[in-house]
Amino acid sequence: MSDVLKNDRFLRALRREPTDTTPIWVMRQAGRYLPEYRATRERAGSFMGLAQNPEYACEVTLQPLQRFELDAAILFSDILTIPDAMGLGLRFAQGEGPQFAHPVRSAADIAKLAVPDMDGELRYVMDALRLIRRELHGRVPLIGFSGSPWTLACYMVEGHGSRDFATLKSMCWDQPALAHQLLDTLAQAVTAYLVAQAEAGAQALMIFDTWGGLLGPTPFREFSLRYMTQIVTALKEHPASRELPVILFSKGAHGQLAALADSGCAALGVDWTIDLADARAAVGDRVALQGNLDPAILRASPAVIRREARAVMDSYGNHPGHVFNLGHGITPEVDPDHVKVLVDEVHAYGHTLRT
Repeated sequence: MSDVLKNDRFLRALRREPTDTTPIWVMRQAGRYLPEYRATRERAGSFMGLAQNPEYACEVTLQPLQRFELDAAILFSDILTIPDAMGLGLRFAQGEGPQFAHPVRSAADIAKLAVPDMDGELRYVMDALRLIRRELHGRVPLIGFSGSPWTLACYMVEGHGSRDFATLKSMCWDQPALAHQLLDTLAQAVTAYLVAQAEAGAQALMIFDTWGGLLGPTPFREFSLRYMTQIVTALKEHPASRELPVILFSKGAHGQLAALADSGCAALGVDWTIDLADARAAVGDRVALQGNLDPAILRASPAVIRREARAVMDSYGNHPGHVFNLGHGITPEVDPDHVKVLVDEVHAYGHTLRT
């Protein structure tokens, strides 16, 4: 890509370099809280119709940047694209979340799984990335992403969302070799997927380990961290992705931050259940940190939003390597005007911290 990046503070922060202010983007920044998103989704007919159409995916990816002075765009897609491309029959039931028609439960099920063709079943993702990158014209960096092997396996084995994903956990205890076979196949798929995203124009990569926090310390290292580290190592060895920063976000696993920082990633996403000062103490200067405002605060008054944003930034302190974000995705009930309050306050207070 030949476009010149006009705003690189997000990438500079990931490299723990000085920035003029704190960069900010928001998980699920293209989502149902925006009326323009809801209108585009209605035209698309369904969530999958939206995600699998590169023009629609580009349109909704850019929508929040037209409202807010965000410092990064993130591909509009879903973490479950890989298992869908593996033939598991993904659908989104109204009010029930993702469901798979063909969950994987047996050795025979897992043996059938193969790394999807990035120019076949997942071409629509790469086409969307190329289109978004072109339409951004270098305004801000573009983030590509995937679910972690553990999180993908949670849905693939359970067949739908769950509070504890006990079916996969049982497999880990009773048939650990089978669980590792599944997770290794997924690690290969995620690596290929993220490399393809880098080739299509992504300028940073993020791995969402949404359900890593369900695991205790030892199983977390065995069944989640092991495979994310494997992916990060492979990405750093591939010519297309070796220069791209990788962000790991393992929700609820803040007790594992020091171990996660040893993975080779550039940054760690942090949820709102830990103080950023404590997170910094755990990782030192090995990685940047991203986070970590409680998403529910965006439903409070503008004065509270400003106060709590400043509290997060004060907790991190005037140090390089902070990307402001929510501790998880924005929720549909949020007033878009409240997001603008947050973005503007982060930039204004970030300047103040640096003077």
